[in-house]
Amino acid sequence: MIVRPDALVTDIEGTTSDISFVQKVMFPYARQALPGYLQAHAQDPTVRPWIEQIAAEIGCEADDLDAVSSALIDWIDADRKHTALKALQGQVWESAFRSGEFVAHVYPDAVAALRRWLVQGLPMYVYSSGSIQAQKLYFGHTQDGDLRPCFRDYFDTTSGPKREAESYRRIAEAIAVPADRILFLSDIGAELDAARAAGWSTVQIVREGTTAVPEHDAVSSFDELGF
Repeated sequence: MIVRPDALVTDIEGTTSDISFVQKVMFPYARQALPGYLQAHAQDPTVRPWIEQIAAEIGCEADDLDAVSSALIDWIDADRKHTALKALQGQVWESAFRSGEFVAHVYPDAVAALRRWLVQGLPMYVYSSGSIQAQKLYFGHTQDGDLRPCFRDYFDTTSGPKREAESYRRIAEAIAVPADRILFLSDIGAELDAARAAGWSTVQIVREGTTAVPEHDAVSSFDELGF
């Protein structure tokens, strides 16, 4: 039996949501839209610092938007977890979500559990490689409406890589809950390993196409968590 935690932290892709929605809808949209977005917003204060960071990393001038765009597209194709890429993707997705061009997918069992736990007062958080901005956009525009009230806070790679234990230690400190009273939900074994190394409890969510790892408790839906 899985013990009810004092705080729950969840991944998004493959855990609360179908990973194919992100891979087949959101990523292709960003890949197509980013070059034009950079051209139109190159001097915006929320965009310019990311352009300068990318340019410095790849060794070009910040005004060489073609080179910056090319690097971003290469990173998307390589599924690179780069903070600047995630931030810019989030800005591009914002216009799509707000215009209703698409809505985010969340599994029905996850929706029901999140709403139930909210009523019960369970503190819930998100930790995803997508930017905090993108996480809020995602849960704010789902097929079941705005799920943002379910979560007390959001964490991304600014807290550290998801496969390093120190990242989870930082999050535990931020939410002020003892490590052994935090439950982390993810579909990725290496993330669960890192959380466990930081002292957290872990459960793998095994959706269709997920590779189960025997080192962690596993369920196929949120319904099976039992609390």
